[in-house]
Amino acid sequence: MSVAQEGNGAPKHSARNLPLLTMAALGVVFGDIGTSPLYAMRECFGGSHAIALSEANVLGILSLVFWSLTIVISIEYMTFITKADNRGEGGILALMALALHGTDPSKNRQRYAFTTLGLFGAALLFGDGMITPAISVLSAVEGLEIATPMFSGYVVPITLTVLIVFFLLQRHGTTRIGIVFGPIVLLWYAAMAILGIMGMLNDLSVLRALNPYHAIHFFLINKGHGFLVLGAVFLSVTGAEALYADMGHFGRKPIQLGWFFVAFPALLLNYFGQGALLLTDEAAVENPFYNLAPEWFLLPLVVLATAATVIASQAVVSGAFSLTRQAVQLGYLPRVTIVHTSSQEIGQIFVPTMNKALMAGTLGLVIGFGTSSNLAAAYGVAVTTTLVITSLLMNVVVRRLWGWSWPVSILFSTPFLIVNLSF
Repeated sequence: MSVAQEGNGAPKHSARNLPLLTMAALGVVFGDIGTSPLYAMRECFGGSHAIALSEANVLGILSLVFWSLTIVISIEYMTFITKADNRGEGGILALMALALHGTDPSKNRQRYAFTTLGLFGAALLFGDGMITPAISVLSAVEGLEIATPMFSGYVVPITLTVLIVFFLLQRHGTTRIGIVFGPIVLLWYAAMAILGIMGMLNDLSVLRALNPYHAIHFFLINKGHGFLVLGAVFLSVTGAEALYADMGHFGRKPIQLGWFFVAFPALLLNYFGQGALLLTDEAAVENPFYNLAPEWFLLPLVVLATAATVIASQAVVSGAFSLTRQAVQLGYLPRVTIVHTSSQEIGQIFVPTMNKALMAGTLGLVIGFGTSSNLAAAYGVAVTTTLVITSLLMNVVVRRLWGWSWPVSILFSTPFLIVNLSF
């Protein structure tokens, strides 16, 4: 692949490689956020802070999901944060380096604060690199229990086997994995969209949830309990940081195309389909995603979901490799072996030591927690804190590197901070 250099030192991929890069990006970057429908709605109405199943609550949850995806992913990340790259690299350490670059070297306290925020966020992302594979694959394999009770005692062993194979495949490199995974993810998003449309045909009134009034009304009727349910709503936007952290592997444009033309519309259709199903069948609350599927398609869907969740894990693992290299280059980690898996793309790497550490941590989480519901809270804490740190560092970048004034930068960052802090 031919690579040119932009003015800021970021790699610019030629237009003829864009379709291939977009397909590869689908296979690596969009698996994480694309598997959230497996458990997000289920946790809202059946998790530890479950809300009562009613029309007002279903419309409120759907409205919160829609506006969360729009504000956090489409506007904050895709429109602004992906523009803040450090020589083509994305992720919280790249953002930290940019924030430090715009800071007066004599202001030690300020530099210390930015460094602490960046490193703490990176640590949380390494944690996310263990939690995401565990919760994603567990949630998919749990579908076997719905298909047939005979698998009820085998969910954890099957999950462990799938994860071991996944981590062993990492040495083959991001591009090869992405090219293989890309069509599978495309099929996964197509299946989600079709199932969502089928569900929405049960009750098209769910489209009213596009009106933000229903999100506001949700809090008015549920008060404190409604605020607690936000933790489950947040599961719909997990994977945001992976979109940014993996930017060095593919570039900004392929990731934007994959989001706006494939992932975003398919996710919305599926969430709204689940909402319509819940309005017409209260029994579907046990697992609204799998209950969208006709009985004959249930086992194939479990297989496809398992493949998609393995791919979901690729996003955070690739991001962890990028973070490791950045941390070594910045002097925050000791030197480790970094294997370049592409002769054309400098961002595509494999870090054997980190791969082993992530595998050990992930397998330990599966054994220790046992179910995806048990892992949901830990998942939310890690990712939400990272989003808040990213928003804070981004405010520094737009003000000091991009030259925005204090009032404009505060006006820019306040809505994102309010949403992220609420989560």
